[in-house]
Amino acid sequence: MATVTHVCTLDYVAKMLGEDPEPLEAIVCNDDNLTYGAIISVYTGSDETIIALTDDGIDELKNMLRDARITSETWHAFLDDFVDDAELGARIKAQLPR
Repeated sequence: MATVTHVCTLDYVAKMLGEDPEPLEAIVCNDDNLTYGAIISVYTGSDETIIALTDDGIDELKNMLRDARITSETWHAFLDDFVDDAELGARIKAQLPR
């Protein structure tokens, strides 16, 4: 594995991918959803953190979203598996697929 020299905040990744940051945060809040080391917690204060991704993490997330959006059924199943917040999952499902 290459040395990580930079990371991108989740908000920036959402903009890069044209995604809503809220579902992305729901997906990556469980660090088991991406390869170990792809998700970085950046401490901005004593009890404050932001989520950042490595380049590999961005690629994994992008591929994960692409594969999940093959059909509306695969997208809904993906949301059921990766988004723990049922209300957020329902809101995302109600949006038109991309």
